[in-house]
Amino acid sequence: MDCNFWCCSGRCYLGKMLVFYILFLLFHLHSGFAAICPRKCNCDLSRRVQCYRVGQMPKEIASTTKRLYISHSKIKQLQISDVSRLPALEEFVLTCSGTESVERNTFKALDDLRILELWKNKLRHVPVLLPATLEVLKLGDNLISVLNESDFEGLKKLRVLDIQNNLILALSSSTLSSLCSLQRLTLAGNNMESVSGGPLTLLNLKYLSMENNKLQSFPESFFTVLHMLLFLNLNGNLLTKTPPGLPKSLLSLTLERNQLKILRSEDMKQLTNLSELCMSENQLSSIDGAQFLSSLTRLELAGNKLRTIPVNLPATLQKIDCSNNLIEKIETQDFHDLQDLKHLFLDNNVVNTFEDGALQRCTVLSNLALEQNLLRSIPLSLPHTLARLDLKGNSIQKIQEQELKNLRQLQVLNLRNNKITALDHGLLKHLPRLRYLYLEGNPWNCTCDLFRTRRALAAQGTEVQGGQCSAPAESKGETWMSSKRILRLCIRDSLYSSEEGKAIQRKTNANHPSSLRVDMDDYYDYETD
Repeated sequence: MDCNFWCCSGRCYLGKMLVFYILFLLFHLHSGFAAICPRKCNCDLSRRVQCYRVGQMPKEIASTTKRLYISHSKIKQLQISDVSRLPALEEFVLTCSGTESVERNTFKALDDLRILELWKNKLRHVPVLLPATLEVLKLGDNLISVLNESDFEGLKKLRVLDIQNNLILALSSSTLSSLCSLQRLTLAGNNMESVSGGPLTLLNLKYLSMENNKLQSFPESFFTVLHMLLFLNLNGNLLTKTPPGLPKSLLSLTLERNQLKILRSEDMKQLTNLSELCMSENQLSSIDGAQFLSSLTRLELAGNKLRTIPVNLPATLQKIDCSNNLIEKIETQDFHDLQDLKHLFLDNNVVNTFEDGALQRCTVLSNLALEQNLLRSIPLSLPHTLARLDLKGNSIQKIQEQELKNLRQLQVLNLRNNKITALDHGLLKHLPRLRYLYLEGNPWNCTCDLFRTRRALAAQGTEVQGGQCSAPAESKGETWMSSKRILRLCIRDSLYSSEEGKAIQRKTNANHPSSLRVDMDDYYDYETD
């Protein structure tokens, strides 16, 4: 008999029996776990239990459960008996359940608990005597008003602490001193008015957010020993100056929506690693010390009181946002050394002078926003790398060939709300990659010359929005990119040759005109190649 048929010496048969036995065992284990799964809960083989809209802590949860998630329930008080029968618990998440209190020592006996999340409840205090194994503690969106040093005793493994959106009025640096492994601290959205004590001795801290509080200042040494800090978010406070002693390690500093009036050199000179500085919506009238920020790639200064572009900007910058300021003039020296600049936002200023070639040395610039200024013409010698140009809301009356001849990479051109009456079709040869053209809000004079432009735009597949006629009177209110009536008039008047007229007539059908119209609110919604 063929040995292969019986899988020599019975090894194949024994192997199949072993696989069958394992599957049988797993099936019964799963069946047993599923059989005790509480009502309104889901249980799986990974020892995870998820419960939704329960009226109390489920008592049927298996003692071997490792991860327990409960949400949108009604559990007013959490007691020792609720979790003491779950010794294997590694992660416990109780959210949106109206929990007002946690009995003392509730979690103390859970020797494997690493993650505890109790956010969006009604807790007034940090749970007492938490296990030393804890690595993540999230208590956001509760009613906690005071932090005590005893709240965090023994939590030497804690890496993440989130207490955002509570009612904390004050913070002492000593309160958190025992958290020697803490890497991420979120205290945003409290009513915090003051910070006291000596240095914050969280030597492993990398991320700190104190956004949306009422802080007016910081102690002189508060940040000085945070040598690992990379991200500091102080948006939405009442700061009148940059906090002192910021660590050299910082990569990102955000101070938006404060009351800063000046940025001083002494505040910046140590921040040589800073890559992102966000100071929008302050009262800044001047910026000093930018030359010390030798690694800066992003500078956000929107919504301040700047009258000129800050001087000595670092050559590493890739994005500058100076929108919503009081800038009147753009000069050649403003951007002379910024050869890495890709995005420049100067919209909503009062720019009436833009020196020729002011951006010529910005050899990788792809996005330029000049909307809502006082420009009467398109700036000359713009970088040939531009992909987006926004000129909405200026006083431009005419588009000249020399203004566009270098923009062969341009894909988006926004001319909304200017004073343009005509657009020569010959200009489009300089814009071979133009994909989106915005024309609303201009007083177009819809003579038949515009239909050469219409045909050129259609031929290169440019999507056009707007182009409503202001003149002549009989065409007022119509759109020159889609009006069949105006097209027929131009063909009849023989402004095109017979063959051209026939070609246009064939293309004028029910679908073609509408294909040239797009319903888009803002060109920034579109990606360029």
